[in-house]
Amino acid sequence: MASTFSSQNPQKSESVITVSALNQAVAQLLERNFALTWVSGEISNFTRAASGHWYFTLKDSAAQVRAVMFRGRAQYANFMPREGDKVEVRALAGLYAPRGDYQINVEAIRRAGVGNLYEAFLQLKAKLAAEGLFDQERKKAIPNFVRRIGIVTSPNAAALRDVLTALQRRVSHIEVVIYPCPVQGEGAAAKIAQMIALAEAENRCELLIVCRGGGSIEDLWAFNEEILARTIAHCTLPIICGVGHETDFTIADFVADLRAPTPTAAAEMAARPRADWLAILAQSQSSMQRQMRRQLDYHAQNLDWLSQRLQNPNATLTSKRQQIQHCAQSLRFAVFKPIQTAQNRLLHLEKRLAQQRPNTQAFQNRLTYQQMQMRTTMRHRLQRQQAQLSNLQDKLEMLNPQRTLERGYVILQQADGQVIRSAQQIQAGDFLSLHTAADSSELQIAAINTKKKLAIKKPKSNE
Repeated sequence: MASTFSSQNPQKSESVITVSALNQAVAQLLERNFALTWVSGEISNFTRAASGHWYFTLKDSAAQVRAVMFRGRAQYANFMPREGDKVEVRALAGLYAPRGDYQINVEAIRRAGVGNLYEAFLQLKAKLAAEGLFDQERKKAIPNFVRRIGIVTSPNAAALRDVLTALQRRVSHIEVVIYPCPVQGEGAAAKIAQMIALAEAENRCELLIVCRGGGSIEDLWAFNEEILARTIAHCTLPIICGVGHETDFTIADFVADLRAPTPTAAAEMAARPRADWLAILAQSQSSMQRQMRRQLDYHAQNLDWLSQRLQNPNATLTSKRQQIQHCAQSLRFAVFKPIQTAQNRLLHLEKRLAQQRPNTQAFQNRLTYQQMQMRTTMRHRLQRQQAQLSNLQDKLEMLNPQRTLERGYVILQQADGQVIRSAQQIQAGDFLSLHTAADSSELQIAAINTKKKLAIKKPKSNE
């Protein structure tokens, strides 16, 4: 149902925050509420930056998420991921504030698909979790001060030396009791369980440490068997489990009263020579280190993002060329498309006209015949007219005064152009024009004799 409000009774104005502040708040919310979690998926779009950081997408059949693994953690990975690899990552959920992108920050990575062992691990884990063996309420508190610590491990294991060294360094006054047993191979789980039961029966120690060094899932499988898990769960002594490296998790870790990331860390958790306020101080220091690391990671990622925005000039030119080509293509389309449309319409109209136009072939044939007759008639008439014209030209030529002049005759004209036909037209002093076949002359009549013979003299020049 849509909600409405009135502007007549305004409430107090709400605070307004910037996008940066919003993204920072969301990032802090994610970091506070989501602990380190193992996430499985397939590697996609893997990129190794020049700084050594890894950027990739982790996806499954239904979703995907961006991931970053900074160089400080990537250098400890025992393999280089490739496109399509199935992996498991231990990561924190976060937000890259400058872009507002949700992503996960990977702390550790390992290959997935370990086969039947991993399936058995998941099945047993689910079974024991359903029974409540992993519940925090049933776990015993680790005492702050102990006088004797029992260590259940192999006497030849490097983990034992690490634990003894750490205990000697931190609490040399505490007595250590070793319960030797194999920590790998067939029957190892049962023997470890026997040593735990023996330590519980003797009741000499206030605390037990079950430990061994790192290895593959096959090497650590003794700590994933049900007999050992139930023995640890029902033991009356507090047990710290320090098996493998920080990224290794076993069923024993979930059942134990306290899980240590390494054997050395187990010794450090067991030996607490200071008061609780020192533990709080260490926790605060660890929190500060994590925050500083996140700030460094943030700035490192921001530097990578800024470096990716710096484009090569050649790439910019190539992009502009492509834009110009696209614009040119669009322009050609805009110019030729109307022409093509008009041509198509013209063809359509021509077809319609051809369909509607009557058959004029008979009229055209008749018109052609009449045109032929007309041309024949006109040609005959023209020939007759040309013959008549030729005859008239011959007659005109016979009457042409020029022909008479060529026979020796001349023409006299008065000044006004009147032809002299009789001597009575001439007076002394008159100016006459004399025309022969070859040329013309101007004459002046000097005198006229009685025989009507002319005394002709040429007029004087005005010069």
